[in-house]
Amino acid sequence: MEATRGTVAELVMQGWNDHRTGLWFEGRSLTRHEVAAGAAARAALFADLLEPGDRPHLGVLLHNTPEYPLWLSAAALAGAAVAGINPTRGRAESARDLLHTECRVLVTEQAFRPLLDGLDLPGVRVLVTDTDDCADLLAGYEGAEPDDSRATPADRFLLYFTSGSTGAPKAAICTQGRLVAAGRSLVRHFGLGADDVHYICMPMFHGNAVIADWAPALVSGAAIALRRRFSASGFLEDVRTCGATYFTYVGRAVSYVLATKERPDDRDNPLRLGFGTEAGVVDAAAFERRFGVRLVEGYGSSEGGAAVQRTAGTPAGAIGRAAPGDDLAVVDPVTREECPPAVITGDGRLMNGNEAIGELVNRGPHHFEGYWRNPAADAARRREGRYWTGDLFYRDADGFLYFAGRTDDRLRVDSENLAAAMIEGILARYRGALSVAVYAVPDPVAGDRVMAAMALDDAGSFDPDVFAAFLAAQPDLGTKMGPRFVRVVEVMPVTATNKIHRVGLRREGFRCADPVWWRPPEESGYRRLTDGDVAGLVAEYRARGREELLPPAVVRPAVGDRRP
Repeated sequence: MEATRGTVAELVMQGWNDHRTGLWFEGRSLTRHEVAAGAAARAALFADLLEPGDRPHLGVLLHNTPEYPLWLSAAALAGAAVAGINPTRGRAESARDLLHTECRVLVTEQAFRPLLDGLDLPGVRVLVTDTDDCADLLAGYEGAEPDDSRATPADRFLLYFTSGSTGAPKAAICTQGRLVAAGRSLVRHFGLGADDVHYICMPMFHGNAVIADWAPALVSGAAIALRRRFSASGFLEDVRTCGATYFTYVGRAVSYVLATKERPDDRDNPLRLGFGTEAGVVDAAAFERRFGVRLVEGYGSSEGGAAVQRTAGTPAGAIGRAAPGDDLAVVDPVTREECPPAVITGDGRLMNGNEAIGELVNRGPHHFEGYWRNPAADAARRREGRYWTGDLFYRDADGFLYFAGRTDDRLRVDSENLAAAMIEGILARYRGALSVAVYAVPDPVAGDRVMAAMALDDAGSFDPDVFAAFLAAQPDLGTKMGPRFVRVVEVMPVTATNKIHRVGLRREGFRCADPVWWRPPEESGYRRLTDGDVAGLVAEYRARGREELLPPAVVRPAVGDRRP
């Protein structure tokens, strides 16, 4: 039954005296009552750990173990905010994130102790969940009962970090009321209920897992199933073991599952729906053919400022139309004028990307609640009475919206603005392409040059002549869109949330450890980039005063090494 009240704490309370399974993890389970009781004990412990005047902010540095949702639930009861710490960011960055969000307590596990050793974390009390000391502390609070009286819908609940191409990540604020509203919306949209089992295989420090998977389970009273770390090979076994019916994903997770060995019984599974972003049309169709499970690609600004919902009749490749209550427009960020409708061919190719692609803007009321201690970032989102998403889209003549990448992924080549996602869609047609990333490297004169990283089913199969002929045959590839540099990778680098690690690719540029093919100026074909070519390029940048824009060189394999 869907909740009608407005705080996460109230939803946690609903599990009290409910002895149905509420949580599954590695063959063990907790009832919803046990989850509520565990949350109550942790909320009481947390309150006693705070000093007078402390801000009730809790850092969580954990894998997806039962402790993660238990401490989320505890924070809700305590009226506290949780900052999920990304363990892949490194030691100094983790300390920065904790201190920036003013966490007074950090909950972690022994696996992450090396990340904390030697860090200066003044005023931060560290609890290590899988130790006798923590167990002894919690034992003193056994018998605590959940109390939702301290929580209000306006209480900060999440301080979740959003990534960017430059600067430190920003901590977006999500209140208890907004999380409940998001959970209700997904429950209604997908018809989720108490008999469903939500499989949470994405890391819970990421907003997707909490907002799109855990929150709707709380609203509907469904059980959750946890995977400590995402595993493509363990995906189907987990789903069958826990009876999962719904899951969320981000980035390349779907393609990794598809890369596992096919079995004749793949369709024998309880899943009925997957919801996420960036799987792509091709992988979504392949997933449904193989597993019999529909994937729904959605869009929601991480900060809550805009949402696009898929509805009946949404064309292939489109995300959908604006969610109810949103007044969305695709706007040229320079002229501030609305972009013209996209011209799309019958086979889905965009023919006027330069004019049609712009930033998605919400001109109506929105749910953006700001960033923690970052007024400059707040102002960048709220401009001219609008919410600027930072994401590129185009809209067809019927009003359907298509995602075209991040504003950070826009390139400017010979004074023409290009969207990396559009070029990626074209390069993905290349024979044997498993994944593609397009990004900017500096031009020696002005603006950018296009560089692409490509993972192929056979890394040694890249043929520069075949690739050049392929590009020439693509009718929607503009004259400025062809990549100047092509990096052939054995495995596409990804982040902890399985998104392509574009920041890392940009940082390495064409002076990377993988083989790079390039198309010199005034030449139509590609050839292997040599050390002599690199020296000549660097000299050109230096002569024009732009050498400082180049990332530092790394050791590159010599031509003739084992890779092409």
